[in-house]
Amino acid sequence: MATEFHSLQEMRQSVPLVTKVFIQRDYSEGTLCRFQTKFPSELENRIERTLLEETVRTLNSFYVEAEKIGGPSYMEGCLACVTAYVIFFCMETRYEKVLKKISGFIQEQNQKIYAPRGLLLTDPIERGMRVLEISVYEDRCLAGSSPSSPASSGSSAR
Repeated sequence: MATEFHSLQEMRQSVPLVTKVFIQRDYSEGTLCRFQTKFPSELENRIERTLLEETVRTLNSFYVEAEKIGGPSYMEGCLACVTAYVIFFCMETRYEKVLKKISGFIQEQNQKIYAPRGLLLTDPIERGMRVLEISVYEDRCLAGSSPSSPASSGSSAR
């Protein structure tokens, strides 16, 4: 597992970044945190549509779970009021626990699915929950096979 994470760091540092693709928030059903499942055309030859859509759907379900209001979140609120919010020095909220689960899921997806395809998902929390960012790195196999590939991909990054 440490070698896989090392390859992600290596990819970030040594492989040239071609472009970034952004999947916007979907506000069609209100202000709950959810991302559009529309497939970006920039990723057409990089990843299968079903893999990306499944990742986005899973992320959306995690955010629904995080924002769910029920008994545990009500108790957290009551305890917070009673203890003048000092309780949060001692415990994590349900929301924070789900955010950690999301971060782990994104890291796992990067290692298993995205990094081998020259892509890298960025945790939406790092972008203020506004977008799901996918960094597209130069594909070394494609760059070596076609003389026009580096020039055309280099111009799209600007």
